[in-house]
Amino acid sequence: MIEHPWLKKYPDHVKWDQEFEGKPLSTLIDETANKVPNNIALDFLGKSFTYGELQDQVNKAAKALQELGVKTGTKVGLFLPNCPHFIVAFFAISKIGGTVVSYSPLYSESELKFQAENSDTEIMVTLNLDALYPKMKRVVSETGIRKLIVADFSEALPFPKNILFKLFKSSAIAKVVKDDNYVDYNSLFENDGKITPVEINPDEDIAVLQYTGGTTGVPKGAMLSHSNLYINMRQLEIWPPMLEFGTENVAAFLPFFHIFALTVVLNMGLKVGARIVIVPKFELEDAVKLLTKENITLFSGVPTMYTAIANHKGADNIGIGKIKMAMSGGAPLPVDLWNLYMNRFGLEITEGYGLTEASPVTHASPIGGGTIPGSIGFPLPGTEAFIMDREEKGKILPVGEVGEICVRGPQVMKGYWKRDDATAEVMIDGALRTGDVGKMDENGFTYILDRDKDLILVGGFNVFPRTIEEAINDHPAVEETTVIGIPDDYLGETPKAFVKLRTTIDPITADELMAFIKPKIGKHERPSQIEFRDELPKTMVGKLSKKELVAEEKAIYEASKATK
Repeated sequence: MIEHPWLKKYPDHVKWDQEFEGKPLSTLIDETANKVPNNIALDFLGKSFTYGELQDQVNKAAKALQELGVKTGTKVGLFLPNCPHFIVAFFAISKIGGTVVSYSPLYSESELKFQAENSDTEIMVTLNLDALYPKMKRVVSETGIRKLIVADFSEALPFPKNILFKLFKSSAIAKVVKDDNYVDYNSLFENDGKITPVEINPDEDIAVLQYTGGTTGVPKGAMLSHSNLYINMRQLEIWPPMLEFGTENVAAFLPFFHIFALTVVLNMGLKVGARIVIVPKFELEDAVKLLTKENITLFSGVPTMYTAIANHKGADNIGIGKIKMAMSGGAPLPVDLWNLYMNRFGLEITEGYGLTEASPVTHASPIGGGTIPGSIGFPLPGTEAFIMDREEKGKILPVGEVGEICVRGPQVMKGYWKRDDATAEVMIDGALRTGDVGKMDENGFTYILDRDKDLILVGGFNVFPRTIEEAINDHPAVEETTVIGIPDDYLGETPKAFVKLRTTIDPITADELMAFIKPKIGKHERPSQIEFRDELPKTMVGKLSKKELVAEEKAIYEASKATK
């Protein structure tokens, strides 16, 4: 029997055992637009869109996508940074039963190609930016993607930024080939917006295929239904007691292609009728200006963002204290950082925990008092959590004992796309095995003691050593390599590669090896250090071992901290 010790101190305004009704994701746009059509929904670099305008664009894009052949289950990819195009396309696809496949702009071509082929993506949406279009155009030519919808980035900018971008950033604009695959994004709005009605089963129909390595490093598509995502948003919406419909301002720094931002920033922002201030990517100076200028009331970020803002020389004057709710996720929040914000700014950061397979949030620390720094808090309403023995699968451990954190709830995925074997590995009696080691105390607070031994969290992004190791091993001078995560004060962790070179081939330098692997991996996956060694640690059976290297780097880091 599963204990529910969190009920002792659960927030008074939240009923833990309540049930939630799943809905199609497009209702987020329609319900809010019908209530406040003239309220600002999106603000992108100074250009704004009302909820009524957003609803109109979604409906027209949905009809155009139907005419392009999108129907229930059709996979449509979004290869976009944070911009209005992402939101319009996402909800247009959702409205007609299509499945969104999010593609990270950080991915290498080989990673994009794998995901396109594995997901059966038929249509892709991107921008005419040199950092995106040429790479995706090559992927389209080598996969089953049949249409590439291309938007002009400058058209999303206000006057005169749209003119200045074309004049002074012309090198950032790609030359677009208007062939049989090409579709002009603007053409999606040349209709009356009257779509052919589609019946969506929110519990069964897959709204998003969100790719993740889980804890194995092998990319897999987590099948997230409309209900998974809608209910997770609802679980979060009722967690803070102070939100007011139609009055909140959300800072959208986190990338929408990441499940954390999709649910916590975008979906939740739309549900509460907020004005979502969209930023293409997090840049410290731009973030400081935005927080100073705008009345931001809802802020979500990874710990590295909070660290950067707190360390800025103008941190005391940018209005951090006016934020109603600040949520941190993607990586463990350092206790010192939580204390700094509480003591210096009077802002209680709410730490959330989850994973892609859970849409993603399963736990959150209580708001308005009772938080225990270092804990991930309580299971969200409708979510059951327990600690399972790591050796005897299925054995639930009592309070205080250490094991694998498991969760059961309506936000847990339906499984991995085309991977019944992988699904069976992480699901047990309807509960999700997180792969994280932790414990629960007598009051239901959960603590993460150790994450998967190989997974590296770089600023909230999952980085898998295997991807980097395979790229390094492609070099003919490399005999062996192993990659670990090393501590980093800003990013939390960064990859470090240890390499043994072949003695029969001329040696190479670290810079030469870095240049070799650079096009093979994403920017966030690049090692911060490459160290050559004559021998690498191995287990008794001859397998490369990481634990000795992890211990070495931890000792070096702690020694350096002690001398500062």
